[in-house]
Amino acid sequence: MSGLAALIFDVDGTLAETEEAHRAAFNAAFAAAGLGWHWSMADYGRLLTTTGGKERMARWREERGSGPSDATIAALHGEKTARYAALMAGGGLMARPGVLALVAAGRAAGLRLAVATTTSPGNVEALTQALWGRAAGDVFDVVAAGDEVAAKKPAPDVYALALRRLGLPAAAALAFEDSRNGVLSARAAGLRVVVTPSAYTAGEDFAGASEVLADLTGFDLARWG
Repeated sequence: MSGLAALIFDVDGTLAETEEAHRAAFNAAFAAAGLGWHWSMADYGRLLTTTGGKERMARWREERGSGPSDATIAALHGEKTARYAALMAGGGLMARPGVLALVAAGRAAGLRLAVATTTSPGNVEALTQALWGRAAGDVFDVVAAGDEVAAKKPAPDVYALALRRLGLPAAAALAFEDSRNGVLSARAAGLRVVVTPSAYTAGEDFAGASEVLADLTGFDLARWG
């Protein structure tokens, strides 16, 4: 695998099916704030085409014609993140098939491991603790998160940031995604992309992906070297 030096993973929907936990955390935060908002599965599925939790709340506010200020939305997002972390800590979350084995195989092969996500660093930390029982920095060499860049997916910024932190060109890395926005982001950064559609993204268009798989079970790294 002389040509492949790093694996870069999206988080939500790619490492684990987390979106229902996110939706529950959003709704709990809305209820605690007395906001009168509630996102159904259909609502949330539609809102997922907008990347970033604060951005989804702002979109919902605009669609309804009124709602909290940007500052209040930011505070609500902090509350939601805390509630999501508590849900993760409660146990029961499982990695998607093949994920744990692939991360272990990548590490054993001497590959660098990174995250490129629109979610917050706190959510990445909560997820890695839930799946590996370890801090994000102990699992991944690099974590690049949405709030660290000017534009979130489908813009290439977060993948470009991950590559800069890895010190690698795009040709030396392989991205793993579950959504069309993720594919567009990774491809715009020059990366090859493997897609494993998730519960909320199964019907999306993955044109541009190198491969679309049901999951990562038995993923053969040697094919990508």
